[in-house]
Amino acid sequence: MQSFCHWENDTLVLNILGRPRAKKTRIGKVIGKQLEIHVAENPVRGRATAHLVTYLAGQFQVPESAITVVFGVYNVNKQLRIVAPKRLPAVIAKQPKEAALQV
Repeated sequence: MQSFCHWENDTLVLNILGRPRAKKTRIGKVIGKQLEIHVAENPVRGRATAHLVTYLAGQFQVPESAITVVFGVYNVNKQLRIVAPKRLPAVIAKQPKEAALQV
């Protein structure tokens, strides 16, 4: 079974379901093969995605330049690549080993 995240060497690949216009930016629950993330920004010209990248950079303790939006800048369905994260949020850290195995 494929998870919402997997590793490619030292890069974490995340499938995100963005929820713009939230009251507070926070990591939500896993929905199917996506991680729900609530974003306190309006989805106008990619601002919600930019805010999401800034937030995740802090959560994973990496510079914003270490996060690449593979697709979904203007869509709620996104895929992100995070190079060498120094910290993993609880929802990712508790993934079973088989779900987070390297591809």
